[in-house]
Amino acid sequence: MEKMTVQGIDVSVTKVKDEDYISLTDMLKAKDGEYFVSSWFRNRNTIEFIGIWEKVNNPNFNYVEFDIIKSQAGLNSFRLSIKEWIEKTNAIGFISQAGRYGGTYAHKDLAFEFGMWISPEFKIYLIKEFQRLKAVEQNLIGWSAKRELAKINYRIQTDSIKENLIPPELTQKECAFIYADEADILNVALFHMTAKGWRDANPDKDGNIRDYATLEQLLVLANLESLNAEFIRMGLTAQERIKKLNAAAINQIKSLVEHGAVERLAGWTERGLLESGKGKKK
Repeated sequence: MEKMTVQGIDVSVTKVKDEDYISLTDMLKAKDGEYFVSSWFRNRNTIEFIGIWEKVNNPNFNYVEFDIIKSQAGLNSFRLSIKEWIEKTNAIGFISQAGRYGGTYAHKDLAFEFGMWISPEFKIYLIKEFQRLKAVEQNLIGWSAKRELAKINYRIQTDSIKENLIPPELTQKECAFIYADEADILNVALFHMTAKGWRDANPDKDGNIRDYATLEQLLVLANLESLNAEFIRMGLTAQERIKKLNAAAINQIKSLVEHGAVERLAGWTERGLLESGKGKKK
């Protein structure tokens, strides 16, 4: 369950089968409660719109019952609740939930349309806030994926070192020395210097050599970690591995630069972060 704020009103968003549903119950706080929903549902254009949406998205939609309802929509005597609509047509565009965040929810497509019924301004802010929410969500997914990838690559490499380079009789200090050597094999292959060499050359900078790497270098570094693990399993010496890793680094950096892949990725990330930042300023 997620929350977004639209013109000072907290509106809940929930997932149903990977689809986003927005709380009409919360949106109603901007108008006259349940009566306002009934008024929206009496409108013939509303019935036609949600009926077409169901036809496109719901293979089990009851067309016969829909035609009966559509023929009556707009008449003074016509009354239909969302619950009756769901029961009669087997609709999926609306759901009811119980509990703390209970109420009536509509698929985002239908909720946006209901927002227009409240006011054009409300609909615009609803869509804008929803887009901000999704941008933040995608950014979180992206950063989480990067962290997990880094963890997996590190685990693959360290497992390979334990299995192939570290004899059982080595002390913990000796094991740490081997890990440091492996890190520098990657550093030399990609940056042409060791971590100590970088620190000696940059005494005024905080952090380490990888903190100042470009996006291209970070992407290639993740690949080199996996390659190094495979080379270790193959039994290659450090000298053989560093040569192969350096060649791989050169080819991959060239490919990224020539095809502009990193620029496209950076542009998408920047747009997502900007949208997220704009939303937070509201």
